[in-house]
Amino acid sequence: MDYEKYLELNKDEMIFALRDVVCSNSEEGEKIMGKNGEVYPFGSGVQEAFEKVLELGKSMGFEVKNVDNYGGHIDFPGKTDRIMAVIGHLDVVPAASGWDFDPYGGELIDGKIYGRGTTDDKGPVISCLYAMKALKDAGYRPECTIRLILGLDEETHWEGMKYYFDHERKPDFGFTPDADFPVINGEKGMLVFEFAKKFSETRSKGLKLRSLRGGTAPNSVADHCRAVLYSEEKEAYDRVREKASGFREETGYKLNVKGTGKSLEVTATGIAAHGAKPEKGLNAISIMMDFLGRLNFISEDHNEFIDFYNKYIGFCLDGSELGVAMSDEPSGHLIFNVGMAEMDQEAGRLTINIRYPVTADGEEILARLASVLDRYDMGLIRQEHKKPIYMDMDSPMVKLLLEIYRKHTGDTESQPLVIGGGTYARCAENVVAYGAMFPGDPDLMHQKNEFITVERFVQMTKIYAEAIYKLSSGEYNV
Repeated sequence: MDYEKYLELNKDEMIFALRDVVCSNSEEGEKIMGKNGEVYPFGSGVQEAFEKVLELGKSMGFEVKNVDNYGGHIDFPGKTDRIMAVIGHLDVVPAASGWDFDPYGGELIDGKIYGRGTTDDKGPVISCLYAMKALKDAGYRPECTIRLILGLDEETHWEGMKYYFDHERKPDFGFTPDADFPVINGEKGMLVFEFAKKFSETRSKGLKLRSLRGGTAPNSVADHCRAVLYSEEKEAYDRVREKASGFREETGYKLNVKGTGKSLEVTATGIAAHGAKPEKGLNAISIMMDFLGRLNFISEDHNEFIDFYNKYIGFCLDGSELGVAMSDEPSGHLIFNVGMAEMDQEAGRLTINIRYPVTADGEEILARLASVLDRYDMGLIRQEHKKPIYMDMDSPMVKLLLEIYRKHTGDTESQPLVIGGGTYARCAENVVAYGAMFPGDPDLMHQKNEFITVERFVQMTKIYAEAIYKLSSGEYNV
């Protein structure tokens, strides 16, 4: 079947479609009401991107369904009642600061499409949709229904996908284009929770920490942290500036101090990265806590909270200081990321994302953490727990997808992976993550200046077209 001819014919249209969808700022927002009284659960930007993709699928002649604006799908009907799904998402993590391009401009420069979501996950979703279109244009009629499922809050709480599958049948098998090639055969368990501590009121004079804010999401390495200090004594500010100068010289970290009204503002700048790969970034919260730990605040509760952070977390990425370091052969070591931090006069909160090995027990990890927190009169507030998934490397699904990847890339060295990321592969049985990041390419997910090259965009579409074709043909028992 000559579907690659149709991929080439659709190339310019596919590029335009991605640039258009990227222009919708689909960072999750507050639930709002639409013009006709309908509910947009994840805000207007997510809704706009969702409607664009549904309309695009409809214009291609596919059947589309919107499930109460919580999610939806685009169907290429098959001859049987089996469903082969491609599960992607249209929401994105916040763009944050420091971009050289408009994160929602969809600019095409020197063969690169820039913008938040180009790699995670708008680019791969549009790629899979045009793979479906190429097969349809070539006259293909699948045995299984090919269903492109669109999630709308994958980067946060997955409420949309839960609602969607409460109202729609789960697929029989499939893949999600939201990770790495050659193929992901396992995903670590994921925990999101808060460390929290209430502070006592103090009226004494001296250096005070009025507020601290850092990070934008649990699953991102914080690239910015800001603290506001206050003292009635000018000499205290001079000492802070002197400490900051020595800190910069000693560590090389980016730390800025400036007056703002009667207060002193301290900002730390790190390097953003995906929370599953914190070693690729530099956590600004850890930089800030390291510096603040060299000061002496009038509030002993503040000092204790900062000391706790520096003693038990700091720049450690495997949880070893908290007694939860662990590893196994299939998936490697535990990953520990502080995604957000907040302190004020009343309380301190740290939002933490852990990715743990596929053979480990998440409840045991939480119990170990609680035993440490008890000594500091701190609480652990659970937010999310996704258990690990694992598919044997010799399974028909993994072997087939690996074979297709190797055919289109010539890469026979890369092997199936177990990752720390959490994808929609967890939503249904017999689903794995498949692409779209290629081995050796820079990982720009959740980072500034995210882009996808046109060359890779086209290449992944060829891979996805063959994968969709072979999986839906009925020829393979998966």
